[in-house]
Amino acid sequence: MPQLVKGGKWVFGWVIAESGGEITIPPEAYREYGFRAGDEVIFLKGSRRSGGFGVGRADRIPALLRKRILGQGQVDENGRVTAPPNVGVQPGDRLLAVRGSGYALGLVARGPICEEATKHAELETFGCGHPG
Repeated sequence: MPQLVKGGKWVFGWVIAESGGEITIPPEAYREYGFRAGDEVIFLKGSRRSGGFGVGRADRIPALLRKRILGQGQVDENGRVTAPPNVGVQPGDRLLAVRGSGYALGLVARGPICEEATKHAELETFGCGHPG
């Protein structure tokens, strides 16, 4: 998992949203955040600056973050989750999977970190026929 710039966030790679809002959790993130098939997950609002959202196991999201909930879902046997419609994920959306808080994987849609990531061809891509 690379760190794009010194002191910056660590990233897992790009995630391409599939039909119906299906998102592949990168395998390294799957392990780091302790996801398991059948887990209930919570989708949290991302920052205004970077857009996107966070996804974390429901049993690990503290009460103070619950006001940021956009919806819920479940991890399938292939390590994927389906974003609720109000998350706004469209097929083909390219999201950068970043190490967020210890509570939720960040899926970033724009901003400086995404701009920097476009300069790193070595980043893996997950979803839409890519590994994952």
